[in-house]
Amino acid sequence: MNFRNFKMVSYVVYGRGSFNQLDEILAPQRKGDAPIIFLVDHFFEGKPLASRVPLRGKDKIVFVDVTYEPKTTYVDKLATQLKEEFGTVSGIIGIGGGSAMDLAKAVSLMMTNPGSSADYQGWDLVKVPGVYKAGIPTLSGTGAEVSRTTVLTGPTRKLGMNSDFTPFDQIVLDPELCANAPANQRFYTGMDCYIHCIESLQGTYLNEFSKSYGEKALQLCQHIFLEKDHWDDDADDKLMMASYAGGMSIAYSQVGVAHAVSYGLSYLLGTKHGIGNCIVMNHLDEYYPEGAAEFKRMVEKNKIDIPTGICKGLTDEQFDIMINVSLGMKPLWENALGKDWEKTMTREKLRALYEKL
Repeated sequence: MNFRNFKMVSYVVYGRGSFNQLDEILAPQRKGDAPIIFLVDHFFEGKPLASRVPLRGKDKIVFVDVTYEPKTTYVDKLATQLKEEFGTVSGIIGIGGGSAMDLAKAVSLMMTNPGSSADYQGWDLVKVPGVYKAGIPTLSGTGAEVSRTTVLTGPTRKLGMNSDFTPFDQIVLDPELCANAPANQRFYTGMDCYIHCIESLQGTYLNEFSKSYGEKALQLCQHIFLEKDHWDDDADDKLMMASYAGGMSIAYSQVGVAHAVSYGLSYLLGTKHGIGNCIVMNHLDEYYPEGAAEFKRMVEKNKIDIPTGICKGLTDEQFDIMINVSLGMKPLWENALGKDWEKTMTREKLRALYEKL
């Protein structure tokens, strides 16, 4: 048996106020006058966080548009602009939710690898390390801060650049940065973590490594979304660790049905990842009976509206596009349904599921 030799994030700093150490953390990474580029979620434009970014010399903040999930064309455009303006950079720092962090990982890789980021959508296609990169989450749940993928929508598919060169060199986990997140956004992203745990813990790829992290992340999510009566600092602290542990759980296993189906929605309709997972999880009683029931209790307790009817009026051609994207996620289906998953999840069955959403 060949065991996965798993590349982790090199350095982690955790704690309230740890963002204030960013300047000293980055100092040793500076190469001559090559700048550090901060890709900051456009939500923070004109907000206090932007003024706390430690700029030196030619450093630059680029407010990235994460209205939709990152596209390969956007990654290529950012990398090209930076190369034209600076030649080379000392590092790329992603500050924001999962999309901002995924952009930072992808742009870092495209500063050193030829061609388009679409050429690297898949497993282990990246051959050259990117420039130094750090991730600073301002929303918790995606696990993007620890994963070896950067999920991108390309011309023909939605698929990550999964490689050992993708993980961050440094992450800064400061729960204070999540303080003003909108409640529904927080919920959708938190549910991404919860759903990771359900899929990982019930998957065929499960092992003790994944289980140890997954069980802890699940426990934290249950505490935050079912037991707590109001959102407070403690919830932000716990959700940040749940996100980290949930991401670690998947590193050595895989996600499952909710993610595989949600990828089709975001490819065709531009549905954001967290909300897409919630829309799908609402209809997965057949695959995750306990998880789906508990998810519905969380939705009710937190008074969140999950959109319905988003696939109404789609053409056969559009359904086929979603089905093709979804069925392309082979490791996810195999983890969820086993080696013979194609006998269980037929095109007709998947179409029927999409029609319910």
